[in-house]
Amino acid sequence: MTRHTRTPPEQVAERGIRFALLGVFLVGLRRRSPGAVVNAVLALAATYLPGVLERRYDVAFRPWQRAYADAAMLTHAVGMLGPYEDVWWWDHLTHTHSATLLAGIVHAATRRRGRDPRPRVVAVIVFVGLLWELMEHAIHWVARRFGLEPILIPYGKTDTLLDLAFDLLGALLVLTFGDTLLRNFIGTPD
Repeated sequence: MTRHTRTPPEQVAERGIRFALLGVFLVGLRRRSPGAVVNAVLALAATYLPGVLERRYDVAFRPWQRAYADAAMLTHAVGMLGPYEDVWWWDHLTHTHSATLLAGIVHAATRRRGRDPRPRVVAVIVFVGLLWELMEHAIHWVARRFGLEPILIPYGKTDTLLDLAFDLLGALLVLTFGDTLLRNFIGTPD
């Protein structure tokens, strides 16, 4: 008699997101969209990051934290298939979501060292946000120079400013709720 073991819901969700990213990859290939293909591959690889962090730093993600991180990867990759152009708020969502992930890492690492996370979270989010925007412009310029389709597309000055504003919103959310939602990384008892 075979015994069936149940798969925890968080593993089902994680696998579902990974399969969805595989779907984005395949649709990107079919559409000949290098942006979708590259972003799907990078997003899929990033879904393995929580496991790496758990092993390396002796921390444990809660199921919702893994799902939240994986969902950020999925929303960005799916955006490359059209929502960035077709859904006015999609870019704002992905910038806020991604910024909360980075800000959460900085917040937890800073708290673990017994320091005030506010200046570090804001500085890292502003620096990385500016670096990202410069990278978008550089990738677009290089792609145009060589007659290739760019994998990232800047949409102008207003878009850049909005991207940075939503990055800061993500930082503000972490600074407001981080001590409560990231206790398991900070070392604070639940």
